[in-house]
Amino acid sequence: MTDQLTKDIEKTSSAIIYPLPPQDVDKARFEMEVYARFMGHLRNVPHSREDIKVLTAIEFTADIMDTSDALVAKTLLDLGLRAPRRSFPATFLEFVDHTIARTNWETGSAPSSVNELAEHWNVIGEGRFENMMRNYYAISPVTMYERV
Repeated sequence: MTDQLTKDIEKTSSAIIYPLPPQDVDKARFEMEVYARFMGHLRNVPHSREDIKVLTAIEFTADIMDTSDALVAKTLLDLGLRAPRRSFPATFLEFVDHTIARTNWETGSAPSSVNELAEHWNVIGEGRFENMMRNYYAISPVTMYERV
């Protein structure tokens, strides 16, 4: 049992690649602020799972900077963040799923960072069709109502 738990922890830890700061700090002030706040909060998240720590740090950074979770996640993605799907907010996952679906179109195709994230998900064993299950729930909202 302990060996399996150790393997799961190692798999999760190796599945996350943290971002690097922007190269030109003067021209990329927003990116540097996102990076600094994200990395600063990441150390203070009281959770043992790295993927949940990443999600919490993204949400905290968005709240502090008064911007959307998806924009913070996209900025960190451009800086090199690679993590499992559960490490990203739902709005960002929706953006990635729609963008990947358009990869063969001439206009509006996915940026290289999004393609690299999709490749990363394939390498770490994320389900290829997990985006299809995002809108399905165990309990349908229709079944919660009774006819009188």
